[in-house]
Amino acid sequence: MSVRIFLSGCNGRMGKTIRAIAAEQDGLSIVAGSDIQTDPACPFPIYQEPQMCQEDFDVLIDFSNPAAFNHVCQLIEKCHCPAVICTTGLEQDMKDRLLDLSKASPIFMSANMSLGINLLIGLARQAAALLYPEYNIEIIEAHHNQKVDAPSGTALMIAEQINDALSGQLNLVTDRSQTRNKRDPAELGIHAIRGGNIVGEHTVLFAGPEENITIHHSAQSRAVFARGALAAARFLTGKPAGFYSMTDLIAERKP
Repeated sequence: MSVRIFLSGCNGRMGKTIRAIAAEQDGLSIVAGSDIQTDPACPFPIYQEPQMCQEDFDVLIDFSNPAAFNHVCQLIEKCHCPAVICTTGLEQDMKDRLLDLSKASPIFMSANMSLGINLLIGLARQAAALLYPEYNIEIIEAHHNQKVDAPSGTALMIAEQINDALSGQLNLVTDRSQTRNKRDPAELGIHAIRGGNIVGEHTVLFAGPEENITIHHSAQSRAVFARGALAAARFLTGKPAGFYSMTDLIAERKP
């Protein structure tokens, strides 16, 4: 059975990557999309506002911008459709709205759709539980010069997962420029680098008294995020209402 996709943000860089990869995969078809930019060569209808969609589809993938969030939610409410939310930079009230929508629709959300990043998070959780408080923990992330949010949603996700593994003992720090104090052992520093065309780099550093340990992930192409989003779309199709994440997808893939 073919999974029919509505793609929000279909003309953005990630949207075009998803379109190209979906066209190569069996059992996937993009039947409609939305974007503020038009594309006369696009093989499916494009709406400026997602909720105006007239086509039937099985799952929504949102790789757009927080500015489109309300319109995306209106389409989910209208169709009670499964939705894979890949857009980063969402405020807490937006995340709360998705949780509310998950009572009636299956909602999949991840700040990073890479399988590798989610494996990194699992390793970082184990390392933190083993090494803290003897080791200081810092996160360094790097992205291209067009990225507007900092720190990245992925860096914040990694930090939150590490802190969760330590029962909330850490304080997230994203700016030390305004203080002149020694590092608090309970700090978890997050550092953002922006430049060039860096797809995505995330490093978790455990700095100890006699050694440093790093866990690093480097995305070589945006295709890794597109493949993850399409895998999530396949995973979510047919699922009951609820809130899902990469943890659920990985657990289903385990032998």
